[in-house]
Amino acid sequence: MRADHLIVLVEEPSMETFLRGILPPILGQNTTFDIHPFQGKQDLMDKLPARLRGYANWIPEGSRIIVLVDRDDEECARLKKQMEEAAATVGMRTPSNAGRRHWQVANRIAIEELESWYFGDWEAVRESYPKVKSAIPDKAQFRDPDRIAGGTWEAFERVLRGAGYFKSGLRKVEAAREISARFVPERNRSQSFQVFRSTVLQAIS
Repeated sequence: MRADHLIVLVEEPSMETFLRGILPPILGQNTTFDIHPFQGKQDLMDKLPARLRGYANWIPEGSRIIVLVDRDDEECARLKKQMEEAAATVGMRTPSNAGRRHWQVANRIAIEELESWYFGDWEAVRESYPKVKSAIPDKAQFRDPDRIAGGTWEAFERVLRGAGYFKSGLRKVEAAREISARFVPERNRSQSFQVFRSTVLQAIS
C-alpha cells in the first residue's frame, strides 16, 4: 500500500530544516509529512522505544515512519541493531522483516552527519555560498562524502570559514535552510543519502 503520510524522527533542528526543504519535491502533492526533532541523538535513542510503542497503537495503514540519526563515530551495525530492536520490541515491521507486507518503520543513518550530504551536492553548496571553491570534491579527503575523516560538520565549517563564511562558527539551521533550497537529491554523491532517498521513494511507490 502506498503511503500518503510520512513521519520522520530526527535528532536535531538542522536536519528538520533540511528535510522540510527537500522532501516536498520528492514526495509530490499526494503525500503529507511531519518531522519531529529531538534534543540530540541520545535524546532520540532514549525515547525511541516509547515513541514507537505509541505509534504502534494507532498508526494508519497509509502512514510510514522513518527514524534518521547521524552515525557520528559509532559502529554502524551496532547502531542499526539498536534501532531495529526498538521497532521489534513493539511489533512494528521494518524493511528487513516485513516480507511481502509494507514496512511501518525504517531506520536510516546519515554517515557520518548531515554535512556529509552537503559535500555530496557541492553544486548546491556553491550556489548558497559562491565564494567556496568548486574543486573541493576533487580533493582526496572529500571525494567520498561518507568517508570524510575527523568530523564532517567540522570539516564543512573549516571549508566555509576559509571562504569567508561563518567566521564566528557554523550556524547549522541557517546552512540547512540555504542549501536545501538548492539541493538536487538525484545528483547527490553520498551513498547514505541515496539510501534515505530510496526509502522515501519506496514508501510512496
